[in-house]
Amino acid sequence: MIVYLRLLSESFSFAMNALRNNKLRTFLSLLGVTIGIFSIIAVLAAVDSLDRKITKDLSSLDKNTIYLFNDSFAPTDVPQWKKNQFPNMKYEEYLYLKGAMSHLDQMGYQIFTKPETLKYDSKTMSSINIVPVSYEFIDIQGLEFQSGRFYNEAESTSGARVVVIGDEIAQTFFGNGDPIGKGIRMYGQRFTVIGVLKKQGSGESMGPSNDISAFIPVNFLRRLYSESNRMLTNVIIVKPVKGVDMDAFKAELSQKLRNFRGMKAGDEDDFFINVFSGLTNFIDNIIRQMNIAGWIISIFSLLVGGFGVANIMFVSVKERTNLIGIQKSLGAKNKFILFQFLFEAIILCVIGGIIGMCLVYVVMLVLTKVLDFEFVLGLGNVMLGTGLAAGIGLISGLLPAISASRLDPVEAIRSGM
Repeated sequence: MIVYLRLLSESFSFAMNALRNNKLRTFLSLLGVTIGIFSIIAVLAAVDSLDRKITKDLSSLDKNTIYLFNDSFAPTDVPQWKKNQFPNMKYEEYLYLKGAMSHLDQMGYQIFTKPETLKYDSKTMSSINIVPVSYEFIDIQGLEFQSGRFYNEAESTSGARVVVIGDEIAQTFFGNGDPIGKGIRMYGQRFTVIGVLKKQGSGESMGPSNDISAFIPVNFLRRLYSESNRMLTNVIIVKPVKGVDMDAFKAELSQKLRNFRGMKAGDEDDFFINVFSGLTNFIDNIIRQMNIAGWIISIFSLLVGGFGVANIMFVSVKERTNLIGIQKSLGAKNKFILFQFLFEAIILCVIGGIIGMCLVYVVMLVLTKVLDFEFVLGLGNVMLGTGLAAGIGLISGLLPAISASRLDPVEAIRSGM
């Protein structure tokens, strides 16, 4: 065992000396491996960061939550022209289903609408995300408050002019002052601030951040616009009780809505039951495809780097043929020569891989600051990058190392004269 450890130690020492003595060749070899490792780890780290962000954004929602409206989260066989003819969800349907459905935990009503401009005194904020929802939304979404409260059932039903605002809106309009009870203007009317949400961060949300969102009673917007307005999208959000049979629940939901709309047995559904888990599965599938695409693209970079290392190692064997002959004539075993060149290739590639991962880390730090999106270089990707670099070195250096170890000492010495 001690003999083998000494053999490895001496081989490692020879490899490091060879790399130090041939700086230009070492640099050129490092370049190919660095680019290859940078490419694959950058892609994988970016996809992982996106996956983490989406998972965090969706963690507050129950995977069995259903979004009932006239479009589908995932690709569907229903053509777009036909979906355009589907009616919007109506508030009366929400009220009916809320009273008719069994195994129901919560049901809410939401309207997707365009951004608006908010005003307070002489201050103005544009492109604010307006979220008109019924009072149940707080229990479905799990909103967290910095101060104040969400509107209650009476305020929601009456369409009261009250608003819950995000942290950025509160900071812009009121600074360190207390926003509760203050009035801001939108839709040409004055709304009283009754709550401020906890800071979320613009890089922590799939869609518009809650920091730049204003939540208002859905019935206010229903009075302002017609419910059949095609510029708006009405959604019924359904949260069943835990442990429910989802297939049976969806079947009951579909049947109740069909009955309310007076649809016949042969009529196709003119609505979509979008289960939240279906959206997460669809996103997971996209993430997998992005990972596969990243691997395919990056493998070409790794191949170029690997061929470059192999070529450099063959040149190294050629240059050191005379030295190999002298080492063998002095009693060096084939294993010693083999390990010497293998270590040289592996160390070269590992150093290149480390440099590549350091570049990924620096680039991600810069992008995190510039884009306000948290890019993360996980330990798994660091270990993967190191393993890939070592693997490239092992494969690329194997043939040159074998050819060096099999040289005849006499012929090797003679070739150097």
